[in-house]
Amino acid sequence: MPKSDRNPLVHGSNLEQKENHRTKYRDVESKKYLSEIRTEYDKWRSANLELVGPTSTPTGQDDATIATRVELLSKYKDFLDQQHYAEKFDSRSNLHSSLLEEFLYYLFKDLVKDFGENALIGKSHTFKDIFFVPPKYSEMLNPVLAYCS
Repeated sequence: MPKSDRNPLVHGSNLEQKENHRTKYRDVESKKYLSEIRTEYDKWRSANLELVGPTSTPTGQDDATIATRVELLSKYKDFLDQQHYAEKFDSRSNLHSSLLEEFLYYLFKDLVKDFGENALIGKSHTFKDIFFVPPKYSEMLNPVLAYCS
């Protein structure tokens, strides 16, 4: 399978499309909000790109890296969930869904690299086709509960 030119930073691309749209989001309030969101997005993206892992070789740092990624996501999502942004950019704007898609990229980007240069990660069926199958259901809940507490 050949390498893809697809941009895995779908949330950033979504913001860029809004910032550069010729007719929508041209009012003063939209521009202000997009600028504020861009500032926080750039911080979130940079922090995630600085992190490495997990990879296909488990390390003692993996849990901390995943916890940091989840903490960064929660902080940025809380920012994005503010009422004035939600009212300006409704569900059709895909800000929240593209945020989750980009988070999945950061979460798996270093692991996927270990599969070879032609391994792809991206938007295609992100939520529909991703699944994990542990040997027991209770084993699946243990890591999730650890991150939720």
